[in-house]
Amino acid sequence: MYSLGIDVGSSSVKVTIYNYESGKAAGSAHYPQKEMTMIAKQPGWAEQEPDWWWDAFREAYRLANEEAGIDTQQIRYIGIAYQMHGLVCLDKTGQPLRPSIIWCDSRAVEIGEQALEDLGRDYGFNHLLNSPGNFTASKLAWVKGNEPDVFEQIYRICLPGDYISYKLTGELSTTISGISEGVFYDFKDKGVSKPLMEYYGFSENILPPVKGSFEDHGTVSPIVADDLNISPAAKVTYKAGDQPNNAFSLNVLEPGEIAATAGTSGVVYGVSDQLFIDPSQRVNSFAHVNYTKEDPRIGVLLCINGTGIANSWAHKWTAAQDYASMNEQARHVGPGSDGLHFFPFGNGAERMLGNAQLGSSLNGINFNVHTPAHLYRAVQEGIVYSFIYGMEAFEENNIPLKVIRAGQANMFLSPIFGEVLATLSDAPIELYDTDGALGAARGALVGSGELGLKEVFGQLKRLSVYEPNRARQGVYKELYKKWKEQLNQFLQNNTKTA
Repeated sequence: MYSLGIDVGSSSVKVTIYNYESGKAAGSAHYPQKEMTMIAKQPGWAEQEPDWWWDAFREAYRLANEEAGIDTQQIRYIGIAYQMHGLVCLDKTGQPLRPSIIWCDSRAVEIGEQALEDLGRDYGFNHLLNSPGNFTASKLAWVKGNEPDVFEQIYRICLPGDYISYKLTGELSTTISGISEGVFYDFKDKGVSKPLMEYYGFSENILPPVKGSFEDHGTVSPIVADDLNISPAAKVTYKAGDQPNNAFSLNVLEPGEIAATAGTSGVVYGVSDQLFIDPSQRVNSFAHVNYTKEDPRIGVLLCINGTGIANSWAHKWTAAQDYASMNEQARHVGPGSDGLHFFPFGNGAERMLGNAQLGSSLNGINFNVHTPAHLYRAVQEGIVYSFIYGMEAFEENNIPLKVIRAGQANMFLSPIFGEVLATLSDAPIELYDTDGALGAARGALVGSGELGLKEVFGQLKRLSVYEPNRARQGVYKELYKKWKEQLNQFLQNNTKTA
């Protein structure tokens, strides 16, 4: 049995053709090979054309199919993971009216903060579980206020994964998890938030029909089936935002389980069976993929915007050969990088910092001491420290960090990153042979109803573990303390300036 997993990222689209019988990917590919273009007309803005994702999917699918060498008519189910919080505006013909305002765009911060004050913090945190902040609903409010001619033409809005599903099937739908990530969902009333929609002046009809994540979201259209040489009976049976999907791909579905990613952005994602509220908004809460109204599962998400993208900046800035060589050079530099401190906050407003836009900074440069190797280590340590800073919210809200699960990819390929994070969190980090596209392919099988979670995850393999380094724990804690003191000073100065 074959399924197709699609992971729509902001850097590329990855496709995996999964063979359930072997428990392995028959073929995988991503496109473009270099990072996808991002439109940034003003500081803090980030947009992409929705059809870039579709074109990238088709090319990645072609490459994955070449590797798999199978009869793609055997693919019966499709799962889609996607970059969260994006806004796609469609007219009555299903055409995008403007570029998508994507996850790291920060133009709607003030709109969302004002909405929280006007709706009341009690309603915002106890019903929405979040401030409307910089999420999809507030981005739509920005379009309404700044591009009224575009807003008047909107028939439906959707998320990036909903758009790819629509292109595949011709049917537009979203999920409970999806509308919750846009902060449209009222967890107490268990439906679309009427106060929020009324406040922003939105009709509920602007949202697509809402389904579960594991559900029939439409059959591939005849035109697409012919184009992709895929069965005309193939169905989209799973959709989820990238972080809920990453947790799913690691079999993180129940309270107390923790997943992490460190791609373009970094995420720590825990699961709770309670309506989790963090008034500081260092972490945000959304409906997990297995959320139901009768048996809620809440995904608690810490996001650091500048993770892999910060490491990528160091790679480009120094014209390094590759990431493996960067890791090897960094290994020969001691903890603390001889006083070089890096703050990875140069990729938009950071939710865990109260939506502050600090910008990235590199402090303590000594022209006679520091080399590219020092930079590589300082960048990785700074990324870890930002993880730990945000993860303090988990401890304060009684979500234990007993073990962290992650895919063996991106920053987790670096022994320095893995060791420092495991040591400061005091939790082993288990690495698995999975990723977003493979998780989506497995989700499609669960959504088909033919297989259960036990069968789908029976072949998930743990590859390695980063254990806390007890001998260096004191050193890392002291370095983190100094880094945190500088960060708090930056935050105070930023608040005074604002």
